[in-house]
Amino acid sequence: MTTHRKPRTSTAAKTAVRLGMIATAGMAVAATTTTAQASSGSSHSFMSTAVDMADTHADRMHVNQFDESFRIHQFGPLVAVTANNRATAESAGCSVQAPCRSIALSFQIVTAAGRNARLVNATNISRSANDHCPGCETFAGAYQFVVATPQELTLSKPARSQLARIHREVAGLRRSHLEIPDVKKRADELAQEVKTVLDREAASAPHRSAASPPDNFRPTVTMHRHVD
Repeated sequence: MTTHRKPRTSTAAKTAVRLGMIATAGMAVAATTTTAQASSGSSHSFMSTAVDMADTHADRMHVNQFDESFRIHQFGPLVAVTANNRATAESAGCSVQAPCRSIALSFQIVTAAGRNARLVNATNISRSANDHCPGCETFAGAYQFVVATPQELTLSKPARSQLARIHREVAGLRRSHLEIPDVKKRADELAQEVKTVLDREAASAPHRSAASPPDNFRPTVTMHRHVD
């Protein structure tokens, strides 16, 4: 198996949190951040980008490929944030007698705060393909969670622990012998568990900011799911 290193996402708002191990054989993960002085005294607003990807390619030389990404990006008050999450899986050139198996799963969590928190530019895409690969198993699942709060949200220790456990279960699918429909079902179940954790965290977050009334809104958690 060829291994690609996934560089860490860098932000000036707050270091993106990485839970556990990001599996090998992935495409690059990158993010860029620029800062701008806000109009209100010494406080700062940020323009941030979070990009995550899981990518696999199976062939006759590498018949069983699996990649997963599970990242948390926590941002403070923002001017703008762009979140891009992708999962791509391909099987090529194998046969019915010796089929390939290629699975890519990418889970991305982004928290944003302030008056523009609900305006996150979010893209969540998955793509799977069998290229001259009869009988091959190929699955790509992209799961993205955007948490918007009036004030900056810091995930609690219990929430981090639960998310770490979910990440381990996502990574554990590498060793499973489940059929693709069952992998999809399990990935969906784990995504719903993430949503439940984030819903609970958002429910306990302050519903009001210290700013003017237009900045006050109930925290929301939006889940984007794309499987192929």
